[in-house]
Amino acid sequence: MKLRFLFLIPLVLAATAADALADITLAPLFRDGAVLQRDQPIVVWGVAAAAERVEVKFKNQTTSVIAGADGRWRVTLKPEKASATGAELVATGANSVRVREVLVGEVWLCSGQSNMAFLLRNATDAERELAAADYPLIRHFKLPTVLADKPAFDVAAGWVSCTPATAGTFSAVSYFFARELHQKLKVPIGIVNSSWGGTQIESWMSEATLKANPVGKEIAARWQQTLAEHPEKMKTHATRVEKWKNDGEKAKAAGKTFARNAPKAPEGPGSRWQPSAIYNAMIAPLVPYAMTGVLWYQGETNAQRHAEYGSLFVDMIKQWRTEFAQPLPFYFVQLANYEAGGGTKGDVWAYLRESQTKALTLPSTGMAVTIDIGETKDIHPRNKLDVAKRLALHARKQVYHENIETDGPLFSAAKREGKAMRVTFTHAAGLKLAAAKGDGRVAFEVAGEDKKFVPAEARVDGYSLVVSAPGVAAPVAVRYAWRNSPDARLFNGDGLPAAPFRSDNW
Repeated sequence: MKLRFLFLIPLVLAATAADALADITLAPLFRDGAVLQRDQPIVVWGVAAAAERVEVKFKNQTTSVIAGADGRWRVTLKPEKASATGAELVATGANSVRVREVLVGEVWLCSGQSNMAFLLRNATDAERELAAADYPLIRHFKLPTVLADKPAFDVAAGWVSCTPATAGTFSAVSYFFARELHQKLKVPIGIVNSSWGGTQIESWMSEATLKANPVGKEIAARWQQTLAEHPEKMKTHATRVEKWKNDGEKAKAAGKTFARNAPKAPEGPGSRWQPSAIYNAMIAPLVPYAMTGVLWYQGETNAQRHAEYGSLFVDMIKQWRTEFAQPLPFYFVQLANYEAGGGTKGDVWAYLRESQTKALTLPSTGMAVTIDIGETKDIHPRNKLDVAKRLALHARKQVYHENIETDGPLFSAAKREGKAMRVTFTHAAGLKLAAAKGDGRVAFEVAGEDKKFVPAEARVDGYSLVVSAPGVAAPVAVRYAWRNSPDARLFNGDGLPAAPFRSDNW
């Protein structure tokens, strides 16, 4: 019988083991329909009464441990091979807890802000995709969007099996990624979806990691300023809301359509912008569940402070790997093309994309370039299938050892040749240029010693590119796609887009 819905009555959030009752409580991912990571030691943990003996059974394995003075306990089972046959995991002490329909396969943590949270029912061709989404061996665990001042133990969530009736509430990126792997590997896939729209990277990092970062003090000071300014901002907000209501009533009385959205409340106490608060509530309870790796789609909310992002991103990856005690391959989405407005100054998304690339200095990382598949006027592009496929390329090569190309052309070097700049790349086999869109967006630019960039033309010459502009006789720098919403024209023979680049550091 196919498993359709998997629910468990949620447990009360507990910041520490001491808050738990004497009965055995398992960590939140150990619930009906769970997917355990194959071929890795399986860490099972929870809380019980102090000094209580806890026995854990799964398949042919049995092990036990004595809970500590704080009630915490933890055991490690030997690795298991992939299995699509549901089994029971049982923890026994003063009481017994049975976790039913447990599978063994690949588990991926999918995290970030709204483009990761973006639902499959809102994606391109959603109706067709949902009708075909009958994959009971793909399981989705969506964490609620909550905050905590200290690392939490529990979350109110459960595993859901993928069916046409349930898949609409799955993260679109994670669903398409999971489907890609499931179809190739033929094993169960578990998606742990911990995402929240409009969030900043500092909210996803631990307090200790932030304090150790060079911009940690600035982040803490900025948050304190946000709290101090909040009461006055709320007064202004109340005035704006009242005006919005009055404008709506006037429009209705005049028989006119009123479609203006209500003013957004300012961030403040209890806000998703609180440093470390999302990490505490939505990542800490998952540690140290065995997983294959992480998918990350975030950065939009940090674009105005792009200079901070590179070191924060690197430190967050290191922190998560340390806490999970796993190498955790980490694949992320570079921000898509979008004409950022709402007071955004300059081409900050171009610089944020550059900061994202700092993570590629770490081992077992990969970047999905998406400047060719976004929507200029929509921060939430609906094409999540190609995003997921590009993320999956990295997993398929690095984790599952397929001999495939993972990246489009990546900038290697630029050198002046007469009135042009010659640019060389890696991943450049079959280098090609698409026709210009003709909508005014810029692809290539060059500058001379005056540091003034002007639009340029490019031609392919083997594995390199020759870029020039009539008005720049002695170019010294070249840029490609260095705009919020550039004209993405450069690809390799596998159809993968070149990542934005610049040869200067101005």
